[in-house]
Amino acid sequence: MKAKPLIIFLVLINLTVLFYLVATAQTKSNNSQSVSPIIRARAIELVDDKGQSRALLNVEANGETVFRLRDAKGTIRVKLGASENGSALLLLNDSTNPGIHALAKSNGTTMTLINKDGQKRVIEP
Repeated sequence: MKAKPLIIFLVLINLTVLFYLVATAQTKSNNSQSVSPIIRARAIELVDDKGQSRALLNVEANGETVFRLRDAKGTIRVKLGASENGSALLLLNDSTNPGIHALAKSNGTTMTLINKDGQKRVIEP
């Protein structure tokens, strides 16, 4: 009959260890879903449900940082760039011609508007 208290004691120890392991696993699971304060990568690419690239943020070989947004067909529609000289924003129309081209460079700032007929208007400060 002395074995019965020993078995109960061992069962209680096992249950305690089991509850501890479940609790720590739950805590680790919750921590893995938390947001990381910094993401470091050479490029970040967003893809749609079909696996097609829709957005790409990367650093080019010349050191320029470029963010490109693509439509459902994969055509670039927006390009945003930053370099040592300044920055640029390019918005492309349905035929992939520039609609708006804004430049903020060390030698000046311009915004070029181009309509579908090819008429161009350059705005400078």
